[in-house]
Formats: sequence, structure tokens, C-alpha cells
Amino acid sequence: MRSKVILLVEDNPDDVELASIAIKRGGIANELVVARDGVEALEYLLPVGERKLNLPQLVLLDLNLPKMNGLEVLKRLRADPRTRRLPVVIITSSREEEDLIRGYDLGANSYVRKPVDFEQFQKAVHQLQLYWLVLNQPPPEETPCPPSAS
Repeated sequence: MRSKVILLVEDNPDDVELASIAIKRGGIANELVVARDGVEALEYLLPVGERKLNLPQLVLLDLNLPKMNGLEVLKRLRADPRTRRLPVVIITSSREEEDLIRGYDLGANSYVRKPVDFEQFQKAVHQLQLYWLVLNQPPPEETPCPPSAS
């Protein structure tokens, strides 16, 4: 079973703090885990060796990250059978249409532009939290993909 964790992949300390406050004020009891770059996110989500896989309920993924950008993280998550169905919401300040298109092409579940205003940012995070953690029906875990009909 997925843990009650939200993984925030974000390198900006101010945005981490705002998201943390918004999640706490949202009234839904989820632990917030922060990965500060793309490599750290993949180490958390795709463990090697003895560490057990413990997927979060939701990944909030920034695009502009050090070491490995968010689009590359998303590409790797979708390529791995353990994480291909994991809900990933891109939450970014990027206004580039190319990022939007590429994010969806790589399998993002949603793409949200970060509001500049704190109150709007808090509302956006609360709405994401409510939808993805309460209303959304996630796919069953570790179910094999059905064979394709030939």
C-alpha cells in the first residue's frame, strides 16, 4: 500500500516552505518529503539494493531542477514498471509551451503553473492535495498490464 506521503521535488527553499505551509493548512494528514534535485528524487522513488520501495501517493514535480531536470525525472519514472502509474503533477513556474507539451507527452497526470501570490499558491496546493489524495481513485498497485490483443 502506498504511504501517506507527498513527494515534493523542488530546489527553491521558498517554494518548499510555501508548499509545506499550504499542505499543513490543507487539513489532510500527509507527510511531506522533499527532494531538492532530480537525482535525489529518483533515489527516493527508484531504490536500489536493500531499501524497500515505498511509493508516495503523489509527486509534485518542478521542472527547473539541478543535476537532472524534471522532464528527465518524469521520463525515467514512466519507463520503470514500479512507477509508471504513480500520480505525477508538474508544478512549475515555466511558461514555455514546449515544457507543457513535453510534460504531457512523457506522462504527466497534470501540469500546473505556480501562482506568484501566496494565497493563490496555497489554494492551488490544497486543491491538488484534495483531488489527488481524496477524490482520485488510483490504479491498483503492482498489477500487471493486460496483455495486448493480437
